[in-house]
Amino acid sequence: MTASVLQKAVRALDEARTTPELVQATQTICGLMDLAAAPTLIKVLGFNNPAVGVVATQGLIALGRDVVPILLVNLDVGNYGARAWVIRAIATLRDPRGLDLLEHALNADIAPSVRRSATRGLAEIELEGPSFAKDFSRCCNALFKAAADDEWIVRYAAAFGIERRFCQNSPDIGLRTQAIAHLEQLSSNSETVKVVRQRATLALQRLQAG
Repeated sequence: MTASVLQKAVRALDEARTTPELVQATQTICGLMDLAAAPTLIKVLGFNNPAVGVVATQGLIALGRDVVPILLVNLDVGNYGARAWVIRAIATLRDPRGLDLLEHALNADIAPSVRRSATRGLAEIELEGPSFAKDFSRCCNALFKAAADDEWIVRYAAAFGIERRFCQNSPDIGLRTQAIAHLEQLSSNSETVKVVRQRATLALQRLQAG
């Protein structure tokens, strides 16, 4: 991919004025499949235009895990829209280098949709290497925290996430015991949202059966 092709595509984006024009220009940049375009796509996420944000996020995800360091370096933490899209992209890519960001988002972000995305990411992030046990514990403790979130969509994601993390036998019996306890809490009458109780009950049945 030559720099001139990317430059031409970026110019078209800069000249776009309507949402259809922005979408078309963003699709063109995504179609280049060039990591050099990632910072431009991240900038697009900050336009606060959902139609364009979806396209840019899909384009970033399509670049694969090589884009994760670029996402982490270029994230505009002060822009809610951009932050939310980046969290979704990193959660989808399941790259362990995103663990710090996902954990922070769950603990500190004011937007329930972002905390939900972070919870899903913590449930599915692919842990590996010598830090596996430590990172597994971090993910589990974050999911346990999500199980007590004020927003039901986050608690629902936590029920899914706890099941996902423990769907195979965990080497840490203590964490598994805590997981069961949190699911029992979510499936009890103390949980006011029926769909959360149902999802937690299903997760509990599956873990106990396994």
